[in-house]
Amino acid sequence: MAAVRVRQHVNPLGKKYQTPGSLQDLEKIYAKPNQPLHLDIGCAKGLFLLNMSKIESNWNFLGLEIREPLVVEANKLRSELGLTNLHYLFCNVNNSLQSLLSSLPPGSLQRVTIQFPDPWFKTRHAKRRVVQPELVADLANYLAVGGLVFLQSDMEFVAIEMRDRFAANSAFQKVGREEWLAENPLPVPTEREINTQKKGEPVYRALFERVKSTE
Repeated sequence: MAAVRVRQHVNPLGKKYQTPGSLQDLEKIYAKPNQPLHLDIGCAKGLFLLNMSKIESNWNFLGLEIREPLVVEANKLRSELGLTNLHYLFCNVNNSLQSLLSSLPPGSLQRVTIQFPDPWFKTRHAKRRVVQPELVADLANYLAVGGLVFLQSDMEFVAIEMRDRFAANSAFQKVGREEWLAENPLPVPTEREINTQKKGEPVYRALFERVKSTE
């Protein structure tokens, strides 16, 4: 993938990011639009999804990212590799998720990953963090029963906040009795995960299952 200069942090509350993103006709995006969908929120360069799409050809993959240059390059690479079960979308998930999910075939969303999101350390910036109660509620409404949400971060306070917000919604049940998962349940690690573990630092992981209707 070509080197792309992008800002490390993008303020999701900025005016530029207030127009909701939208999906095209899924039949124009995926060769097999009826396959189960894996949604990666904050996909960055998209390499995690790229590798997942190669391993699990019977799934479709959608990456959402707020930094547009990364999305452009990721879709370019996907096209060069001829991957027809993978797509990346430029959007601000905090104002786009509900409209995006409502455009999907019912029951198609079966797995969600949110990995190493921007921590926004300052308390006054907490509303910029991606996992807000509204995002959890949207996923509760559209994730298929039995679907999974996988969360991970190398910042414990971020991981705790994400975990607690999903745990507070009755549509989700935490998988496992331990505080954190010891291993990543997915076959592909992210670049951040690899680098964190190489440094001998902890990664905080949690897995949730969509267990019942919110109606």
